[in-house]
Amino acid sequence: MSNLISGFELAKRNNEKKALAMIVDGTAMDLSSMVSETTQAEFITKEHPKALEITRHTTAHIMAQALQTLWPNTKLAIGPVIENGFYYDILSDHQITPDDFEKIEKQMREIIKADYKITREVISKADALKMFEKMDEPFKVELISDLDVKEVSIYRHEDKFMDLCRGPHLPKTGSASTHFKIMKIAGAYWRGDSSRQMLQRIYATSWFTKEDLEGYLHNLEEAEKRDHRKIAKEMDLFHMQEESPGCIFWHPKGWTMYNVLKEYVKQRIQHDGYVEVCTPQLVDRTLWEASGHWEKYREHMFIAESEGRILAVKPMNCPGAIQIFKQGIKSYRDLPLRMAEFGYCHRNEASGSLYGTMRVRGFTQDDAHIFCTPDQINSETKKFCILLKKIYRDLGFDSFSVKFSDRPEKRTGSDEIWDKAEDLLKKATEEAGLEYTLNKGEGAFYGPKLEFVLKDKLGRDWQCGTLQVDFQLPVKLGAWYTAENGKKCHPIMLHRAVLGSLERFIGILIEHYAGHFPLWLAPVQVIFATITNDFDGYATEIANLFTKHGLRVETDLRAEKISYKIREHALEKTPIIAVIGANEVQNRSLTLRYADGKQETMSVDEALKQLTVKCQLPKID
Repeated sequence: MSNLISGFELAKRNNEKKALAMIVDGTAMDLSSMVSETTQAEFITKEHPKALEITRHTTAHIMAQALQTLWPNTKLAIGPVIENGFYYDILSDHQITPDDFEKIEKQMREIIKADYKITREVISKADALKMFEKMDEPFKVELISDLDVKEVSIYRHEDKFMDLCRGPHLPKTGSASTHFKIMKIAGAYWRGDSSRQMLQRIYATSWFTKEDLEGYLHNLEEAEKRDHRKIAKEMDLFHMQEESPGCIFWHPKGWTMYNVLKEYVKQRIQHDGYVEVCTPQLVDRTLWEASGHWEKYREHMFIAESEGRILAVKPMNCPGAIQIFKQGIKSYRDLPLRMAEFGYCHRNEASGSLYGTMRVRGFTQDDAHIFCTPDQINSETKKFCILLKKIYRDLGFDSFSVKFSDRPEKRTGSDEIWDKAEDLLKKATEEAGLEYTLNKGEGAFYGPKLEFVLKDKLGRDWQCGTLQVDFQLPVKLGAWYTAENGKKCHPIMLHRAVLGSLERFIGILIEHYAGHFPLWLAPVQVIFATITNDFDGYATEIANLFTKHGLRVETDLRAEKISYKIREHALEKTPIIAVIGANEVQNRSLTLRYADGKQETMSVDEALKQLTVKCQLPKID
């Protein structure tokens, strides 16, 4: 039987001098962990994808220690790693403000400089309760009490600090990066329950290099400038107000853009063999009970009552699609049936989670349901991925990553069904030539799914498209087709979306392009601005001509200086400003000023010829 050695010794044997932690049998572990001397470990250095996460986790503990050093009565709640950083929730008699950030950061650097050894201890649940009760840490006591375990792990920074944690962590505080910054302070209810205590949540970010930190902070500044709500106001696209929380008031320009995007997707899917349907907004609860949504999704539904019946405003379109499929007898020859719906849905999202068009209560999905046989899952997955790539390319996203989300804890159906669904989707994904990462436990309650993640011009990830394999809903709702052998079979249902929702995707596009949309998508493509009112007639004539040829144009005939008009329309992100003065009228020409500052003069006929091509929807191939 092999002897046990620490991760430190194992790293030394393997000459891994820069190791921060290790991965054994798929699990990240501290170097202080004891393992068999024959263990095959993957060592985590700064270059490893998990290194930054572990560093941030340790830095969260360092921040907690700094807070308790500065304000000893501070009680610790939780301090998880999040995207680009971490936070810690605390209860303190000191109200932390941005004026305290520098003081906290200074104390954190002192702790890193002290280079305290970080050790992990596994103790009984009973001993942990006694320990944290003695330390007067009520939130830790509650967390431990709720754990269905016999033992818990704690981490110490020598005798200076202790915290409840699963880990892993760095071997010492001195291994943590000093390139961090406290970002903001916010309020957070303990365990997200508004009836519980309000805690202070301190957000911070941490990076391995100064350049990475500065780059992240620069992107944050740029993201603030690109905030879709701010740009939408400048461009007069939409607004939102308290009387209709989570719903959008689309203005003419915004609604134009919405419909252009919708029309483009329609042309794409029609070319790909989809038929379009529309299902009701209000559906009796009995259908939602039969589908399983009432049990799994009831809290997110808006409910209406009429004549003693309870109706739900639809949060998704799939049960309705099955009702259409069930009309008339279907044969295997009818499959695959690709049924698309731009369905307007409502979900009762918490008011605190609402955010511009990114998180709303009313939204339109570019939804579709593909009814197929098991043998058609592979070909339909490949076909969908090709469609998705084309749409993302035309919208300015050249690449995407894929996550495979398997069975969640709350689900319907047997493990046998889930095994089959997951195996088929994995095989289809691999045959489609897609690499993916596992997004464990994040599948829909009825089946596994692929999530397609875009990266915008600031490097931020946006999960947009989905493809879900569903063996269960067609069975529950009694959908069937006649197989080649004459037997009745339930179809497989592929739920899929490319954009996700039009509202959210428009928000993503606004921030991706900072409002400077591709010409085909811009709500107003050309503005005709006159130098003086003497040229209004010519401007109106040419604008009408362009409109007849399908371009989206406006005129600016105000008695304002042309410099003022140009500046105003530039702020509104109008892609082309056609400046009209005496020369243009005399020569029947246009001087076109582009968003990048370039300018050229050409005849009306040539301008119309060029712009008619440039302003069209992308070619459907």
